[in-house]
Amino acid sequence: MAQRTAVVTGASSGIGAASARALAADGWHVIVGARRVDRIEALAEEIGGTAIALDVTDESSVEAFCAAVDTCDLLLNNAGGAFGATSIADADVDEWQAMYDVNVLGTLRMTKALLPKLIASGDGQVITIGSIAAREPYKGGGGYNAAKHAVAALTRVLRIELLGQPVRVCEIDPGMVETEFSLVRFGGDEDKAAKVYEGLTPMGPGDIADAVRWVASRPKHVNIDQILMLATAQTSAQVAHREL
Repeated sequence: MAQRTAVVTGASSGIGAASARALAADGWHVIVGARRVDRIEALAEEIGGTAIALDVTDESSVEAFCAAVDTCDLLLNNAGGAFGATSIADADVDEWQAMYDVNVLGTLRMTKALLPKLIASGDGQVITIGSIAAREPYKGGGGYNAAKHAVAALTRVLRIELLGQPVRVCEIDPGMVETEFSLVRFGGDEDKAAKVYEGLTPMGPGDIADAVRWVASRPKHVNIDQILMLATAQTSAQVAHREL
């Protein structure tokens, strides 16, 4: 049986890198894409995969990346992120635009470009990393909430539209995961980022990667539509028990 190929976006760190390692350990050939080429090249060497530069917000970058992918059995749409936590009244439109472009349009660009190859595989899968922010609005999360709600809608519509085609579609929505996410959101402010996880044990990238590898390993007749994953200390987007 030929080795199956998985494409992972946003693979330079966090959930993307952990998922690439998990899939490779399960026997997949993993093609990793991200803007930080030095990181994905090191990762590809580690896991025996392939690194290709990718900026999901750039149409020409997506086209070049996908043209270099000969076959695709699994697409993990992981690239995304939050920028800022301002109120609607003080919203920075540029931040909203950036969140929409990477989370929503980035997912759209990659899915649209690789869909013919996923269908041609005879048993393709699209797994999209969403967020609890896709299910629950919260104060200061307007732009990210809007973007992740849109990603969820895109993913669920794709599932409906592909009914009868040999492609499965899954949405994994994590809560608190300690990655570079909060550091990016708060513009590199390490103190603010640390407070997000203060007094509790958040999930790690490997926890989400375990879910990715499990979904990817289900038999052809089983589709895992949606997964919500939270740390034990968290019950909703902004409700958590902290030992302070």
